[in-house]
Amino acid sequence: MARILLLYDSRGGLTEQLADGVEQGIQAAGAECVRRRVEDAGVDDLLAADGLVLGSPNWSGITAKLKDFFDHSGDLWETGDLGGIPAGCFTSGYSRSGGIEATLLQLVHLLFAHGMLIVGLPWSEAMRESGSYYGATAHGRVTELDMEQARALGRRVAEYAIRLAL
Repeated sequence: MARILLLYDSRGGLTEQLADGVEQGIQAAGAECVRRRVEDAGVDDLLAADGLVLGSPNWSGITAKLKDFFDHSGDLWETGDLGGIPAGCFTSGYSRSGGIEATLLQLVHLLFAHGMLIVGLPWSEAMRESGSYYGATAHGRVTELDMEQARALGRRVAEYAIRLAL
């Protein structure tokens, strides 16, 4: 069974609510979800994962706590141990135009630095109001459309991990 690490930071609760949707999507695909808040995670969690879904609230970009975690995973950049692992991102904030996509791009940058395979979201009607090509989002509050995007992201990352494991 594929193991997907759901790693995130959450300050106001919106990101944690999206993580619930991501977890549902991972499980719906038939994968194991290993859910960790960033303060409870270690580099070993990354190494044990067949896929990663990474989330951060939008605090003018990713949180310092999440950045610090990845700053301490630098050895994995050099070894390439995470190369080829599918990964996706999600974020939340209090304003639709407050930097949501910029935060997603910062998260994607961390994944690219590790050589991971980026899994985004394809166009859907839900995306007119929620989500981004770069990942699942919520702003102000978490709506059912936001949860739909979060579930889709978790499912997609898990499905790719399962395919790659064959």
